[in-house]
Amino acid sequence: MFGTGMKERDAAEVTVSNTDLASFTALVRYLLTDQFDLGEEQGGRAQRALDLRELVQMYQVPRLELLCAQALQESVAPATAVPLLEAAHTLGDGRLLAQCRRFVADHAAEVRASGGVEQLRDFGVAKGLLGDALDQVAELKGTVAARDVELEKIRAEVAERA
Repeated sequence: MFGTGMKERDAAEVTVSNTDLASFTALVRYLLTDQFDLGEEQGGRAQRALDLRELVQMYQVPRLELLCAQALQESVAPATAVPLLEAAHTLGDGRLLAQCRRFVADHAAEVRASGGVEQLRDFGVAKGLLGDALDQVAELKGTVAARDVELEKIRAEVAERA
């Protein structure tokens, strides 16, 4: 874009829409140095990876897009799981969506304590999480019922022997 005779090469100012300076800087740094850097802050890192991923999809930089996807998967934590879940839903990223759903299910108390539930904005995602919770309740009820049956068998055996 800056060396192929396009108008951006000689422009005093280049406008790149739908991004921020940090994401554009990360893209240019990657293109020039092959270094991928999202910064240190965990929550900010996830947002930067989301922003950068959108930018690299626009400019079709597949390797950097994969690095962003990997960074997003590594960023799933109690405070980031719900926002990443909603972003994955919006982006159609099934892998990240499944990872976030599993994380929320496995770490529900931590996600709730981090304020993740209050961050939820997308009604479709909320319905999905509610469905996951109901499935878990049904699974737990089935497990308890199976254990009750086993317990009754053991009680019957003990009563027979006595």
